[in-house]
Amino acid sequence: MAKCDVCSKDTKFGNNRSHAMNATSRTWKPNVRKVKVVDNGTAKSAYVCTRCLRSNKVTRAI
Repeated sequence: MAKCDVCSKDTKFGNNRSHAMNATSRTWKPNVRKVKVVDNGTAKSAYVCTRCLRSNKVTRAI
């Protein structure tokens, strides 16, 4: 679910680093919301990240 349908922002992977430089894996997930958007004149639900919502890359359906 953690993928934006507009900009394809996806989960990033990396490591936690302790003071002793031990590495454990971790993830960064985008802030994705399920909203109703207008697509070709019809309303459908899509997963959209908050950056795309703020920058008006999608038109929300009412």
